[in-house]
Amino acid sequence: MAIWGRLLDYRRAQRERMQQFRARDLGDFEQTLSHDEQLEHDLLESTLPLAADAPPPADGEPGPKVTSSPASETGPSPTEKARAGSRKDFGTAGNPLNRQSPFFVGFVGALGVLVAYAAVQAIGQLGTVITLLVISFFLTLSLNPLVEALTRSRLARGWSVAIVSLGAMGVLALILWVVIPPVATQSTELANNAPGFLSDLLKNPWVQDMDHRYQVIAKIQEEVDKRVADGNLWVGVFGGVLDIGKVILSGVFGVLTVFVLTLYFLSTLPSIKHAAYSLVPASRRPRVISLAEEIMRRVGSYAIGQVSVAAINAFCSWIMMTVIGLRFAAVLAVAVGLLGLIPMVGATLGAAVVALVAFFDEPKKALIVIVYFVIYQQIENYAVMPRIMQRTVSVPGVLTVVAALIGGTLGGVVGALLAIPVAAGLLLLYDEVLVPRQRQH
Repeated sequence: MAIWGRLLDYRRAQRERMQQFRARDLGDFEQTLSHDEQLEHDLLESTLPLAADAPPPADGEPGPKVTSSPASETGPSPTEKARAGSRKDFGTAGNPLNRQSPFFVGFVGALGVLVAYAAVQAIGQLGTVITLLVISFFLTLSLNPLVEALTRSRLARGWSVAIVSLGAMGVLALILWVVIPPVATQSTELANNAPGFLSDLLKNPWVQDMDHRYQVIAKIQEEVDKRVADGNLWVGVFGGVLDIGKVILSGVFGVLTVFVLTLYFLSTLPSIKHAAYSLVPASRRPRVISLAEEIMRRVGSYAIGQVSVAAINAFCSWIMMTVIGLRFAAVLAVAVGLLGLIPMVGATLGAAVVALVAFFDEPKKALIVIVYFVIYQQIENYAVMPRIMQRTVSVPGVLTVVAALIGGTLGGVVGALLAIPVAAGLLLLYDEVLVPRQRQH
């Protein structure tokens, strides 16, 4: 109750000072106040209850300490009388809600569960959108070092983004120009030669012996005729075609969405970072900015380094396949480059694909391919990779494998690509935040 008495004393002292100021400045203590001055005068009294509004003391408890002042002994002033006469009585305020009651706790808990469930469902529905956003932001961090390099040469950021975007589109168009024509040509050749392949297969002595014993061809022909006569076959065929069309349209839409989002993020990345840093308390902002900038720099450097290593692998593989006369050298080189983007196992998968194609072409070529990739992997691991990746964070081998496995399980190929940069960022936070904090305790 001592606090209540101090508040009453503070209110009375402020009221006396306000009365003295009005008597000195206006010269007429009884003059009616204007609307704005009346609001200013009633501000303190509207926030602090009057002594008359104080709750009665409980049994055995002393009431609030009230100190008398000269103004209170002489009675209320005419202004106070007028204000008291115009004040409306809205009744006594009720007791606040009991936050310890079982009903209140249960209601708030159930409401929290419903909100959490709705949030989980919304995230599940927005899984595709979140994936596109993550891919776009990762591409933004990958291309941002190139944009920053152009801006340091006194080129506007808009022009820098345009140049980098046109360069990326040119590389993509070059890859498509290399891959699509051979694939289309070989697909047409395969469709034209399919009847001949089937005829040669049926003339094989082993196949003829199997057909003589088990009537395989007759059973296959009977099953095909039955499927053709059934109307569900054509429904399934057209349904499959429609599903393939939906997948293609969805893929094209996703690529365009990622391209547009990447352009937007590249153009407005400084503003986005400034808005994000503004949410951090000012006392922690410098350290958060330094850590975030270092993480983004390392992620971008890692992406550029991985692309460079994959491109070198693809170019050297194309030279090797051209020298030995392996067919589809350009297409296989692009496949090696794309698979090389996958951490840990990408280069091995690319080598396996090339060796398999070379084996069906000629076994000697497959042996040459295997020897080449074994030698190249040693050179890449000990000479190429350390020089290119020297500016990125060094992630231990065990952590790299674990991160790649977790990322591949959760997000497929995209998750495997993003796993190493995420692990690098978490490792930086571990070294710079968690370990120093633990040393202080």
